[in-house]
Amino acid sequence: MAPPLLTLRDIYLTFGSTPLLTGAELAVHERERLCLVGRNGSGKSTLLKVAASMIEPDSGERFSQPGTTVKYLSQEPDFSAFETVADYVNDGLGEGDDPHRATVLLEALGLTGAEQSANLSGGEARRAALARVLAPQPDILLLDEPTNHLDLPAIEWLETELSAMRSAIVLISHDRRFLENLSRSTLWIDRGRSRLLDKGFGRFEEWRDGLLEQEELDAHKLDRKIVREEHWVTHGVSGRRKRNMKRLGDLDLLRNQRADRMKPTGDVTMSVAEGETSGKLVARVEHVSKAFGDRVLVRDFSTRIARGERLGIVGPNGVGKTTLVSILTGQLPPDNGTVKPGANIQMLVVDQKRSTLDPDTSLKDALTGGGTDIVRIGNTTKHVMAYMKDFLFLPEQAGTPLRVLSGGERGRLSLAMQLRHPSNLLVLDEPTNDLDLETLDLLQEMIAEYEGTVIVVSHDRDFLDRVCTSVCVPDGDGVWIEYAGGYSDMLAQRGNNSFTPADTPRRKGGAAEPKEPVREPGSKTASKLSFKDKHALETLPAQMEKLEKDIAKVNRALSEPQLFERDPKRFNQLVRLLEKTQAGLAESEERWLELEMMREAMETS
Repeated sequence: MAPPLLTLRDIYLTFGSTPLLTGAELAVHERERLCLVGRNGSGKSTLLKVAASMIEPDSGERFSQPGTTVKYLSQEPDFSAFETVADYVNDGLGEGDDPHRATVLLEALGLTGAEQSANLSGGEARRAALARVLAPQPDILLLDEPTNHLDLPAIEWLETELSAMRSAIVLISHDRRFLENLSRSTLWIDRGRSRLLDKGFGRFEEWRDGLLEQEELDAHKLDRKIVREEHWVTHGVSGRRKRNMKRLGDLDLLRNQRADRMKPTGDVTMSVAEGETSGKLVARVEHVSKAFGDRVLVRDFSTRIARGERLGIVGPNGVGKTTLVSILTGQLPPDNGTVKPGANIQMLVVDQKRSTLDPDTSLKDALTGGGTDIVRIGNTTKHVMAYMKDFLFLPEQAGTPLRVLSGGERGRLSLAMQLRHPSNLLVLDEPTNDLDLETLDLLQEMIAEYEGTVIVVSHDRDFLDRVCTSVCVPDGDGVWIEYAGGYSDMLAQRGNNSFTPADTPRRKGGAAEPKEPVREPGSKTASKLSFKDKHALETLPAQMEKLEKDIAKVNRALSEPQLFERDPKRFNQLVRLLEKTQAGLAESEERWLELEMMREAMETS
């Protein structure tokens, strides 16, 4: 295998007194397709900046093969030194790069190049930044949230473009479908460390959950082993002093191991304050149309929204999604047709653009309104520190001004501020922006448990598939068509993979597919331990200690110099014996742990 084009080894980086990266590593091979995943604030973007030579780590090594070209896409590109988009894009070209490719990319992304840099929208800025890094066709592309502010056609175009490129790609994204379609390996940044899965993102979550479960089991084993040794210290210190001192030293090592263990970051505790129950019919919309000048955004659209439905609004930027939502919710009167709202509607609009956040306000004041330590959530109250913890903010961040928060932190703050208001109609405008995958999972669970009605505007295909009971898409000339199911169901019914106009009749109906039943893990209950179990609980520690000594003895025998050349038969016998003894130790530890847990459960019941 050819050596990697770019290598990061043993990267350490600390911000203030907080370690961010502790021995992280990264290797990028030719034509790599690697995704970086991890919680917001775990150091993904920082590691990408170290790879791009934009940040110098405290320690560690960065090496790239001579002549390797690297281009980095920032979440917030800087246009301040350039008058037009063309100036910005062409500045990224190197000697020998084709300027015609830059023009072609700008056209494909819906830009001319003549746009003034100072007047760009978020979507236009993202498209210009993509054109700048894609045009040179570098050896390595480092992409930080490339789908932010892009609509679905642009995301699908970008997938196709990246798939066809010969560049190695390292990308960070919250878009599951984008990661699944592009990645072939996954690097998980967790508590400062990097762990590599030699498979794409589609296999990551199962692998991660398995690692965390094993870590939790190992931690419990360590705790019980310390309990066992502490019992020996209290009741069994006798005999040879040298042996006793070694065992006491081993106990100290176990305690240090437990103290050094870093626990996984806690989950967001996400819930929404629900209002009074609305009527069964939330809105009846009949033959509505809306135009601005000569441009028709909605033409002869009809639908009924019932309580509990989850309606997704999908389409390219500028097609009229916001206009349609405003008509459905009664915020904007149609030119023609009628909108009849249901009874007792309490609407909450969650604006993920964070337009209401004052950058100079502290985190605490943003949540409380200032002058108090109490957050009101519907009809209940909670101390601000506890509410901050629910959304993974640390107590020391209480006085932090909002301008220094990361994009993901601002996303969590926006949710924390808005979900506390009671509602029975929830309107979510791009709710997935900048949220990490675990927070997205919890947002989906919150929506699933919400008893009211949800209207969501999103470009996240996976999110739409998991959440929606029906999806509205544009069909050209202001016509909107509603399909039952999620985004993938819509594509299957249309018979195509894009938003090209289709002569498809309007379809609506049917409940959402039933969710698979949640299976509770099996549990053992007993009123007391049997005699056999008690005996095993008492004798297993000595048995495990003997097996550990046997393993050490076999390992010493295997370490004899040139044993395999001198006596291959004995070497193979020792290997088989080692495997058998290790399996016996693992079985004994599992049995002892099971009995200990049974005993603890009975003592606390």
